[in-house]
Amino acid sequence: MSIKTPEELARMKAAGHVVRRMLEAMKAGVRVGVTTLELDQIGAQTMREHGARSAPSLVYGFPGVSCISVNEEIVHGIPGARALKNGDLLKLDVTIEKDGFMADAAETVVVGDESGVAKQLIGCVRRAFDAAMSVAKAGTRISEMGAAVEAEVRRSGFFVIRELCGHGIGRTIHERPNIPNYADPNARGILTEGLVITVEPIIASRSANAYLAQDGWTMRTADRGLAAHYEHTLMITDGEPLLLTAA
Repeated sequence: MSIKTPEELARMKAAGHVVRRMLEAMKAGVRVGVTTLELDQIGAQTMREHGARSAPSLVYGFPGVSCISVNEEIVHGIPGARALKNGDLLKLDVTIEKDGFMADAAETVVVGDESGVAKQLIGCVRRAFDAAMSVAKAGTRISEMGAAVEAEVRRSGFFVIRELCGHGIGRTIHERPNIPNYADPNARGILTEGLVITVEPIIASRSANAYLAQDGWTMRTADRGLAAHYEHTLMITDGEPLLLTAA
């Protein structure tokens, strides 16, 4: 969507605020032994307290409130009985609807001790997001953001999962335009002031190969390499973008 009024901006900020509160509550609950379902329930409680609803459940019938993915699970993991172990690489992906507006954000954290490839992936995915933000303003070609993400990921020795990308958002989860994480020659669109999108580098440690698991939801790396995901919902301006899910 493209924000045209102060009321629309206020409602998008309110949706973004709920996403941030949910992510912070879930991160605070991360520990060795906690299950992904327990983390989902923590997020759900915060969501309900703020009068919001799970957008993946509402729009797509997702069997959980939030998507929670571990290690080689890239995105869209279903919360369940899996207990987290020390060193697990955990992706928390939250999308909600509040008063007719939707917002979406994700973070990757390590359970317990942070070291090795997991730590490097988290650093890379954050730098890739920042690289996209450095060019995310009105008048920029969408492909320039993807090129910025891909350059940082390659420089770090990792791989972009090309099947997954950012997108427009607002009245529903996935709106136009798509926001690839690589220099896609078909991404010819231009960012315009007021446009609301998600920017979400999604990367893997060993290769870019991915597949859909038998549950019909979870995307996994084909070689069982680790994956990381970082995302914000933002509004394009003629200067720095406004991160709607940052506070």
